[in-house]
Amino acid sequence: MKKVLFFLLSLAFSITISAQDEQSTPKMVDEVIAVVGSKIILHSDIENQYIQYRMQGSIRGSAQETKCAILEGLLYSKLLINQAEVDSVVVGDKQVDTEVDRRVRYFIQQIGSKEKLEDYYKKPLFQIKEDLKEIIADQMRVEMVQNNITKTVTITPSEVRAFYKAQPSDSIPMINTEYVIGQIVKKPKVSLAQEIEVKEKLRALRRRVLDGESFNTMAILYSEDPGSAAKGGEVGLYGRGELYPEFEAVAFKLKEGEISDIVQSKAGFHIIQLIERRGEYVNTRHILITPKVSPDELAKSATMLDSIYNLIQDGSITYDDAVLKFSDDPGKNNGGLLINQATGTIRFSHDQLDPKALYVVDKLEAGKISKPIPYKSDEGQDAYRILYLKEKTKPHRANLREDYDKIQTWAQEHKKDKVIDTWVNERINNTYIRIQDEFKSCTFKLGWSK
Repeated sequence: MKKVLFFLLSLAFSITISAQDEQSTPKMVDEVIAVVGSKIILHSDIENQYIQYRMQGSIRGSAQETKCAILEGLLYSKLLINQAEVDSVVVGDKQVDTEVDRRVRYFIQQIGSKEKLEDYYKKPLFQIKEDLKEIIADQMRVEMVQNNITKTVTITPSEVRAFYKAQPSDSIPMINTEYVIGQIVKKPKVSLAQEIEVKEKLRALRRRVLDGESFNTMAILYSEDPGSAAKGGEVGLYGRGELYPEFEAVAFKLKEGEISDIVQSKAGFHIIQLIERRGEYVNTRHILITPKVSPDELAKSATMLDSIYNLIQDGSITYDDAVLKFSDDPGKNNGGLLINQATGTIRFSHDQLDPKALYVVDKLEAGKISKPIPYKSDEGQDAYRILYLKEKTKPHRANLREDYDKIQTWAQEHKKDKVIDTWVNERINNTYIRIQDEFKSCTFKLGWSK
């Protein structure tokens, strides 16, 4: 039920902010379908989600069965939101803003660009964020209520085994091949001469703009930011915490139209112009130039890694010692292990790996290393690395020997869901709940029709 809640809430957001302006959506006369404490559920809440389900091909069973399932998810969420108000559960504005920014970055990544997101919702980015805030705040309050209900829930090894044995064999999920990978990185040094050359180029461009030439034109011609150069260097409207810290610190201090001195960030060197500021959001344009690594320095990195590869291969040094001694990777203290940003773990499925890395590690045996290969760092810098395949699993049905941690998580979540369901059924009896006759025939999993 917990997973249903968050899916429905996130889905409600996508519908809420798009349906408000979607001309193709038929208008309907709204009415209250259900009341939970001080919270109401509207006919449009159910119909909009049903339309979205239908568009996604997610409908199973009849239309009424689907609408009943949607209603139960909404009843559940409203009950917990109502309880959050009863318990005076509050979340800070900063927490909400941080989560809103994270969600929006994810949406932009999925849809392709900020402009595409704005076009899809027919709203500027700052308005999309404003629409998100209340939804996110409710989600966070609901999660706090859930965590409070389940904070004492623990799971023992015997319960994990019992949970696993209770699953029908054909319902035990398949675990695809997973990789645990480490790396030894050598980043070539950018010469002082190259940095000076880049700064001089930016100073010259800044002088030309101050003398009257168009910043937009200069950005189109000279900026090396592929995301903004074609748009005259315009970055778009972003809030605090969404840009490089050094870039942001300068941008928020500029006056409209003002051009900054040279600013250095992980991406390179910038000059920035403030287009406008709206409260805690700024719209800027910039010219970015990144110092180039010389072929000689790049070759030195490859040669050094080749020597390290040979030392590991002949047993003169272990991979673990080589990581600590030679790697330029910030994660070298953790064995250089790559972190899966999608899961926060060190395990990757094949579709979560960079294709070039997958091509290399898929040919390695566990415990072996690759020869040095070129790659681009997170900052877009050319570098070389050795990849180490620490572990590779074969596709298999989840089992206690290989996948105990996953099964333990599933078992604990199942136990938490049961505790929450028990709490909900008890709370239903002490909360004013009214459901319209149209939905009283629904077969609910919990006792909403009391």
